[in-house]
Amino acid sequence: MIVDNLKPPYYAVVFTTTLSEDTEGYYEMAEKMDNLAKEQEGYLGVESTRSDVGITVSYWESLDAILKWKNNIEHTEARNIGRERWYKKYQLRICKVEREYGFEKG
Repeated sequence: MIVDNLKPPYYAVVFTTTLSEDTEGYYEMAEKMDNLAKEQEGYLGVESTRSDVGITVSYWESLDAILKWKNNIEHTEARNIGRERWYKKYQLRICKVEREYGFEKG
């Protein structure tokens, strides 16, 4: 689903990943983290897709909200498991969105 109700400025966290061979428990944890993120102050939405490379973009009101999410204890535990088991590689980028536009055929 494309998030289309945001009003700039806001922040995007772009999380790009490649998975290891061991994905046991990964998809369950990803769903748990998605639900937990939705409960965080400053959370605005998420878009995600996975094929050979996974890309998840989460949207936040502020850098402070992103930092609080990063420091959430359950998120930290999931991140540590991810580094140990699930990810071959990941890259995280934080961007400030100052302008946006879109199109929808209706």
